[in-house]
Formats: sequence, C-alpha cells, structure tokens
Amino acid sequence: MKLQQVLSYVRKAVDDYHMIEEGDKIAVGISGGKDSLTLLYALHGLKRFYPKHFTIHAVTVDLGFQNLNLDKIKALCEELQVEYTVVKTDIAQIIFEDRKESNPCSLCAKMRKGALNEAIKQTGCNKVAYAHHKDDVVETMLMSLIFEGRFHTFSPVTYLDRMDLTVIRPLMYMNEVDVIGFVNKYNVPVVKSPCPADGHTKREYIKNLLRQLNLENPGVKERMFTAIQNGNLKGWTEYFGSNKIR
Repeated sequence: MKLQQVLSYVRKAVDDYHMIEEGDKIAVGISGGKDSLTLLYALHGLKRFYPKHFTIHAVTVDLGFQNLNLDKIKALCEELQVEYTVVKTDIAQIIFEDRKESNPCSLCAKMRKGALNEAIKQTGCNKVAYAHHKDDVVETMLMSLIFEGRFHTFSPVTYLDRMDLTVIRPLMYMNEVDVIGFVNKYNVPVVKSPCPADGHTKREYIKNLLRQLNLENPGVKERMFTAIQNGNLKGWTEYFGSNKIR
C-alpha cells in the first residue's frame, strides 16, 4: 500500500471523528511494531497539508527488556525531524521476575499506559495517538463479547479526564493487511517485540478466530465493523457525521 492511500484512510478517520484541532500537540505512542510506525509516517505526512496545524512527538515506553534496540527508531525520527522521547521503566522485571504473572498482559498494559501518559503530559502534548487499526477494533469487540458477555470496544476518540488527555485512533479505517503492505513496500524499520508473552495471548486467539471467520464468511469483518459503527456504542455516535460533542 502506498503512503498516499494510508493518508487517505487516516484523513477520513480524522475528519469523520474530529480527531485533530488547530494547535494540537500530539504524542504518538511508538512500540516499534508495524502499526505504530505506520501511524508515525501517516501523521508526519498528514501534518504537511492538513488545514489544521498540529505537531507530533514520538514516545516509547521502554519496558526494560535487555534485548530491545531502538536505534533504528531513533534514526527514523531524526530523518522525519520528529522529537523522540524514550521512557525507561522496570515494568518487565516487575511483571515477569518480581510478580511472575501467569497472565501478564492486562497489568503490563495498565502500567505501560500509566508511564506513557505521565511522559506525554511532561512533553506538553494534549493528545496521544494510538495505532489501533480496524482489525484491532473488531478483535476487541469479539474479546469483550466472548470473555465478558458485552458488546463493547474502544472508541475512535476518548477523553481521559484524570489526565486531561485525549486519545485518538487515526488508523481505525485501515485493515491490518494494508499496514503490512505499507511496511513491506517502504521497508519500515520494524522492531520485533522482545516480550515472552508476544503471540501467546487471548488477543492472538481472537485474531486467529476472526481470520477463520472471515475466510469462511467473506466480508464478515467489515460487517462487524459496520455493526460497531451503528451500535450506539459510547464514543462512536457522538462524533461520526455530526459536530463534536463534549
């Protein structure tokens, strides 16, 4: 997928859900994976022509794994002339050594977001962009449905009142396969996750389930996404096709 196509998807999401306002300073959460780096390229490209002026600041939470090398990410940010902050933490040691969590993902995500949000506030950013794509939206809905018994997923725009910080998800119209195509076409310097739980989670199970469902029933993922948009879920109806509601 070409960068121009990525920008088209992102521009539509930003416009549909009023994600960016004049003067926004947006932190981009960078894990080093394909999704977050695609988001970095997209917002860097978008700010060159978007009518509302905004700036971006890349932020990575270093969980403390010894074999994490961020040199390529630092070089990319220098090339794009994007400020880059790395937040050092001991989250990996706490999760895997001190507590020896059998199901580490939930606690890790909570601690990682806490560290990220604190760092973002220190940079002076008022918004943070997460790299969740369409597959993530649908997978989260399925996880909620299967494991929690409710129809729910994260919203395109979320205001965190405790932090006075707004979360936006500009990749929400992109399919994961499109992200993969973009990364391969432009040789994006993806950093493999050093986490030992990577690929062995409930989300991975749901990802495989959705892939199988879509294989057996072509278009089912798109229909699920449409159901989410039309399902009166909090954070979805307040923005789409209307003026922003606070």
